[in-house]
Amino acid sequence: MAEAKSTHTIKKGETLSSISDQYAIPTAAIKRSNQLSSNNIVAGESLTIPTSVSANEKELLARLVHAEAKGEPYAGKVAVATVVLNRVDSDLFPDNVNDVVYERSASGHYAFSPVLDGSISNKADSESIRAVEEALQFRGQGQNSLYFYNPATATSKWVSTREQTLVIGDHVFAK
Repeated sequence: MAEAKSTHTIKKGETLSSISDQYAIPTAAIKRSNQLSSNNIVAGESLTIPTSVSANEKELLARLVHAEAKGEPYAGKVAVATVVLNRVDSDLFPDNVNDVVYERSASGHYAFSPVLDGSISNKADSESIRAVEEALQFRGQGQNSLYFYNPATATSKWVSTREQTLVIGDHVFAK
């Protein structure tokens, strides 16, 4: 099970790198969660530590990436995984991968179509697993995308109103 977001009080001699190692969370993710523009930290101040991702959640995320981005370029698979991690790190969404993947809207619809159609249960391929590992390694970097969609198949018009961050293959990413 993933840990909830936690707070870390900086001790004398600690660096962002040592705190990153302690929690197994990339430095960039800690910086992003705390809106830090540099690596300078001060003893006695508190940092919000993003949620860690368990082995089971990595596997779930890889299955989601496989189902959502099958046939898409590798960079698109990494970007899909990154959207989920960005949601975990955002105050607008649940605090762990499982809850983000299975989240329902106010109208009862799942956020991700593979949950609805059952393809989330299919085994992930090695490229999707590798894409999840890369997204985790670079967590906190990138375009801060919280959404992605395929304009040719999207049923929600709302998502197209979001600020577009990039396009990879058939997917548009937005925040």
